[in-house]
Amino acid sequence: MSGNHQLFSNENKAFNWIDQRLKINALVEYMSSKVVPKHSHSIFYYFGGVTLFLFLVQVTTGILLLMYYRPGADSAYESVRFIISEVSFGWLIRSIHSWSANLMILAAFLHMFTVFFTQAYRKPREMTWYSGIGLLGLAMAFGFSGYLLPWNELAFFATRVGTGMGGAIPFIGETLLTVMRGGEEVTGATIGRFFGLHVAILPAVTVGLLSMHLIFVQRQGMSEPLDWVDKKPEEKKYMQFFPSFLYRDILVWLIALNLLALLAVIFPDGVGVVHWPLGVKADPFAPPPAVIRPEWYFMFAFQALKMLPAHVWFMEGELFGIIFFSIGGLIWLLVPYLDRKSQQDKKSKLIIGFGILVVAFIIFMTIIGYLVE
Repeated sequence: MSGNHQLFSNENKAFNWIDQRLKINALVEYMSSKVVPKHSHSIFYYFGGVTLFLFLVQVTTGILLLMYYRPGADSAYESVRFIISEVSFGWLIRSIHSWSANLMILAAFLHMFTVFFTQAYRKPREMTWYSGIGLLGLAMAFGFSGYLLPWNELAFFATRVGTGMGGAIPFIGETLLTVMRGGEEVTGATIGRFFGLHVAILPAVTVGLLSMHLIFVQRQGMSEPLDWVDKKPEEKKYMQFFPSFLYRDILVWLIALNLLALLAVIFPDGVGVVHWPLGVKADPFAPPPAVIRPEWYFMFAFQALKMLPAHVWFMEGELFGIIFFSIGGLIWLLVPYLDRKSQQDKKSKLIIGFGILVVAFIIFMTIIGYLVE
């Protein structure tokens, strides 16, 4: 701490010059006064930081890819092939971008589920929960919009299926389908739409919502577990946010960076169900592949809809599935208000059971989706 004290002291002329203009000392004092609870669930605090780190990797590698990528039915595939084969370390940047996208969504899912099962969404952190759900939705939208950009065969047909599911939504389906595709079919216009969404609209919305999320976390602090409620203050343990927790967070970032680098170098085209080989260029007139699968984070919904019969009661099976997922998503979103016991600092077996059911459903449907052709 003595080194930090010397760095931030008024005797350091360089820091003093910066502090007069940016008020760094006030920020340092604020960070130094913050504490983080230390308990058996403290490890879960780092999932949010890992998600943020991987998003920063996405932004950095995305900017580098943007220097060579050219959207359009006549140029997208060729530009990606040029990046892989001709640009120095282009294959590595694309691999890091793809791996970090998948790991970011995985970290966001893990972060959401740990928040849910520790009931960290309870009052007064409802807005933190809502902004976090919004960020997960944006991360998945990044994945969906970026999937088409290489304009290869698998991405073309998977996007046609994915946008077609959106077209089944009652009342707004046809309009939504036209807006997403830029017409009735997936064409070069669709690439333009998805490209603009991927590199401009989604990043702008994400930065705004992410800023709000971080402000909520900083102002509300880290959530304390329910088993702390009845503890005496002297029985609770804390660590300083700066530098103790921040140093640990950076260490986790370094571990994530090493894992990301290893995966990108050893498996540049992905591995198993997580893969992104360039393959052949998309041909709208060619027959679709025998097996069309979405990305792994959409597989549970895709498989559930595929297993539904043509008609359920008086409505089409696909429409029934969309309504089912909409109701389930609404319940998940409103859980801070539906969980009355958490507002009284008590655990709710019903809510925890609902969460276990959701996780089991996602895992089961995902596995079935990859096992069944």
